[in-house]
Amino acid sequence: MSNIKLLKIRFEHLFVLVSFLVVYSCVPTRELKKENTIVPENYKNATADTINSAAMKWDQYFSDPNLKSIIDTALVHNQELNIMLQEVQVAKNEIRARKGEYLPFVNLQAGAEVEKVGRYTSQGANDANTEIRDGEEFPEPLPNYSFGAVASWELDVWKKLRNSKKAAVLEYLASEEGKNFMVTNLVSEIASSYYELLALDNQLKIIEQNIAIQQNVLSIVKLQKQAARATELGVKRFQAEVLKNQSSKYKIHQQITEIENKICFLMGSYPKHIKRTTTAIVDIVNDPVYAGIPSQLLQNRPDVRQAEYELAAHKLNVKVARANFYPSIGIKAGVGFEGFKPRFLTRTPESLAYNLVGDVVAPLINRNAIKAAYKNASNKQIKAVYEYEKAILNGYIQTANELSNIENLKKSFNMKQEEVNVLTESIDISTRLFKSARADYMEVLLTQRDALEAKIELIETKKEQMLAHINIYHTLGGGWN
Repeated sequence: MSNIKLLKIRFEHLFVLVSFLVVYSCVPTRELKKENTIVPENYKNATADTINSAAMKWDQYFSDPNLKSIIDTALVHNQELNIMLQEVQVAKNEIRARKGEYLPFVNLQAGAEVEKVGRYTSQGANDANTEIRDGEEFPEPLPNYSFGAVASWELDVWKKLRNSKKAAVLEYLASEEGKNFMVTNLVSEIASSYYELLALDNQLKIIEQNIAIQQNVLSIVKLQKQAARATELGVKRFQAEVLKNQSSKYKIHQQITEIENKICFLMGSYPKHIKRTTTAIVDIVNDPVYAGIPSQLLQNRPDVRQAEYELAAHKLNVKVARANFYPSIGIKAGVGFEGFKPRFLTRTPESLAYNLVGDVVAPLINRNAIKAAYKNASNKQIKAVYEYEKAILNGYIQTANELSNIENLKKSFNMKQEEVNVLTESIDISTRLFKSARADYMEVLLTQRDALEAKIELIETKKEQMLAHINIYHTLGGGWN
């Protein structure tokens, strides 16, 4: 008889082992895609110098105190940034939730119930013949009172729960980098809007100066008409030009209002006047920018680091999804007191009750949902690789474009500055010639028009230089620290 029992036990062990091997052999395997992080050693026409302007804090990179005050306010009150901060906290809370999953769960439990079973059942017939004491039958209906502690614990043999927790940590770090990227975007957008505002102020001033010059020439033309040295046509053409420029003033006023309101929105406030410098934008001198080497983009740019953390999280999620094919091992235990009258609960050891259960559960048939989840995790990991590589490539190209843009804008600004100087001198020359009747009004009018357009273009070019100075700081990954 003992030999039969021994064979039975061995057969059961063998069956469990074979079942496990069958389950294990059916687990699909998909290779993780490797990311490519190779970047060029340096930028085109740039030296391989590791000095990088992205290491500067934004309040050191920008010298205008008005701009720094605006940015400082926006970093506190901007609604989008505050929304993002709450999302970061949600990701942080997820770490605690997943960490708790691989620790034992212990709950206190208390209960009361009443049970009435049929007399002609095995339990009912047994209860009818049971006596608690001599002459005292079993209570009917039967009440039951209990309280105690219940514990459950899933043994993390395959590191499914621990990998899930690690993935949550990486997702939290990715959300932190997402917040940092939002900060860089916010700083860049405010600085760009600020210098657009300065450019509009300067354009408005140039137009007002040009209107004063044109009105002066208009008065001269009117005097010459009275002396029969000019015609009504010349008077009308100058009047039309003055009206045209006065009309342009209102368009610029509207643009100024919209930019001011945009900055206020980014600051989280209602529309108000934006305090700004009165220095001519063409006189603002930017400090030199140091681009460093391309490999530094992987450490400095928050969007690249965010993609890197998300990729690492997806790699762990693939392991978690694969672990779902393996058996899960759980332990459940409980200890407490139980009795059909409350006063019996304190009588030990008679009222003491406990249990201990261990179970192993493995998916065997109809595992389509688990397979689909594993394939989805694998596909998301591949997608995350492409997102990471895309972020690196995008960062390099943006930086290369801005470096080229800065160089070309510098040359363009110098040429435009010479053009403005020449045309400004031409205005005085044409006005003197017109007064001495050696030039007609059309020459004066066209010279003034060309000079105005050149001055406006000079301001636009300078604005583009300022924006490029901001953009290169942004593309290098500066502004978030």
